[in-house]
Amino acid sequence: MEKIRQTLRDSAKARWTALILASLSIFGAYYFNYALSSIKPMLESVLGWNSEDFGTYTSAYAWFNVFLFMLIFSGFILDKLGVRKTGLGATIVMFLGTALNYWAVSHHFPEGSVVHLPLIGDMKTQVLLSSLGFAIFGVGTEAIGITISKAVVRWFKGKEMALAMGMQMAIARLGTLLALAISLPLAKNFTVTAPILFALIVMLLGVLSFIMFSILDIKLDKSEGSIVEEKSEEDEFKIKDIVFIIGNLGFWYIAILCVLFYSAVFPFLFYATDLMINKYNVSPYLAGTIPALLPFGTIILTPVFGGIYDKYGKGATIMIIGSMILIFVHGVLAIPSLTLWWIAAVMVIILGIGFSLVPSAMWPSVPKIIPEKQLGTAYAVIFWIQNIGLMFIPLILGFVLNSTNPNVSPNKIVVKDAIEKAFTQTLTGDVFTARDISKAVEKATGSAVDSVVQYTDYQPLPAEKIDKEKVAGKITGNITDNLKNVDLSADKKSTLKTVIKIGKNVAYQTIQEEKLNLRYDYFYDMLIFLSLAVLSLVFAFLLKIEDKRKGYGLELPNIQK
Repeated sequence: MEKIRQTLRDSAKARWTALILASLSIFGAYYFNYALSSIKPMLESVLGWNSEDFGTYTSAYAWFNVFLFMLIFSGFILDKLGVRKTGLGATIVMFLGTALNYWAVSHHFPEGSVVHLPLIGDMKTQVLLSSLGFAIFGVGTEAIGITISKAVVRWFKGKEMALAMGMQMAIARLGTLLALAISLPLAKNFTVTAPILFALIVMLLGVLSFIMFSILDIKLDKSEGSIVEEKSEEDEFKIKDIVFIIGNLGFWYIAILCVLFYSAVFPFLFYATDLMINKYNVSPYLAGTIPALLPFGTIILTPVFGGIYDKYGKGATIMIIGSMILIFVHGVLAIPSLTLWWIAAVMVIILGIGFSLVPSAMWPSVPKIIPEKQLGTAYAVIFWIQNIGLMFIPLILGFVLNSTNPNVSPNKIVVKDAIEKAFTQTLTGDVFTARDISKAVEKATGSAVDSVVQYTDYQPLPAEKIDKEKVAGKITGNITDNLKNVDLSADKKSTLKTVIKIGKNVAYQTIQEEKLNLRYDYFYDMLIFLSLAVLSLVFAFLLKIEDKRKGYGLELPNIQK
């Protein structure tokens, strides 16, 4: 026993250093996961996407993980090759997926460029390529997720495991907070691709961080070399062991709870910035700060609740309380008449508490149900099931949002095309490049649409009462007339500012006069989130009942005395 206490694992400094390095490797993944969700309004007004396109993109994260079973293969690879090789490969795949996404969003495709897909139909080329990049990124992210989960068990088993898992999630969710807080301001102050370029840089740092973790993990192996016996044949993972995993009822309860709970939170964050703008009239520059309160709360609370579980237990009870909080929050956010921004902020803070409770107890509970040699595959199966939800729920949300608001996206395209036509006719020449005009169109369109949503409160006219050609012609004509009084030979930078301001003001006035519908109604999407929360509570209760029946010890402390 004396020798066991002398391993590197028993050094608190080494344990927590390893945890920080491993967690930093997934920090960038959590940032990029929400980078484009924050700029949804700009994807529509600048790139011509609609809510269904956005739903397709967000669902793409899980395409390869679900249909090609990449997550299951990742679990097998993890149990066969170990943490270090699997993790390094995963971080490189994340970087490559992000790079493809950046190219797709920054590349200019011909207007109307589509790809015909069997059984699916036509999809915009840019949306498809961007989604493929996100799908590749998703393979690496889920692989690094299960890898770090197993690494934490390896370094913290019998010690502060729930606290460590809470800290790991807290560091990773700093990336989510950053994405929600800065992505939209980044895109507005620079270009729509700026948040993705930032993600590429952070992703590269993640690769370097995991290499440093691997060096420390090799030292752990060496410190155990003289005292840890080689694994016997019985300890090695075998394919037949998956039969034990999928035949375990407790495992299924926790897996289904996971998919329901996360599907009620992660897709919500994808749409939360847009929800704050459309329902609560929050400025686009500040809209991301309200959803960012959720990861900010989890950064603090998840380790706290993990520490409580370590010392006092009550894991199943904690998951029940978290699910009840989720029901309350989505229920309040679904009420159409509650449109005060501070109510949304309070609800997001409370949601952060619920979101801290469930994961802090759920992930440390898996090793109590599944033996360590099968953990990689068990986590992989749970993440695979979770990915099914993360694939279909955003698709459903995007379809429902588009179907219940059929005029919003087409109206935004009308505004953008009208401004672009006016700017192109007026600014074309030797002074202003195509890029100058494109950036000016991007800023004027975004500002006009955002201002209408934030400041106006008119009853929009139905689509059949609006002559879109007339509206577009009015915007283009009025902008062109106003630009005749601008000295285009003056300083280029100040001239562009004036042009953008005129374009924004004229478009804003015309939209208001014509009563174009540019505001999304999120009521039906919020009902979907509420339903998922109710189902998560049901499975949290079923898990507690199964724990009493099988004696897994989910209600017992993790720290062994």
